[in-house]
Amino acid sequence: MLIQIAETDEDISACFPVLRQLRPKLNESTFVADVRRMQQQGYVLASLRDGEVRAVAGYRYYELFATGNTLYIDDLVTDAAHRSSGYGEHLLKWLLAEAKRNGCNFLTLDSGNKRLGAHRFYRRHGLEDMALHFAIPTDGGPMWTSE
Repeated sequence: MLIQIAETDEDISACFPVLRQLRPKLNESTFVADVRRMQQQGYVLASLRDGEVRAVAGYRYYELFATGNTLYIDDLVTDAAHRSSGYGEHLLKWLLAEAKRNGCNFLTLDSGNKRLGAHRFYRRHGLEDMALHFAIPTDGGPMWTSE
């Protein structure tokens, strides 16, 4: 298993099929440009490969009064055909090590209320419910791109 940061357009494109399983509204024709734009805002796209891409994480660093230096996971998904194979656990442990290596006080993420399997996975790996996340779309659109 190899975890690598997606730096080339080819690396970014290889993440699309897996990330789309979490974010079905992603557009393949704009995906690389979308990631490149988000990278300018601090987004990092990483993939776990075991031959092919098996799991993907998108994350960024920021600082808040509530949590201090924080690694925030935007996206974390394992290919549906390879779930329960240890890929998600391996990638989450890598993310936690990255947070520690970069002096973060917390690793955080949001998860849709209906993603109960994901919640069990996060709790099993030591993440705790800390707060409710409130939001309102400013354009009248859906709250999330995936439930």
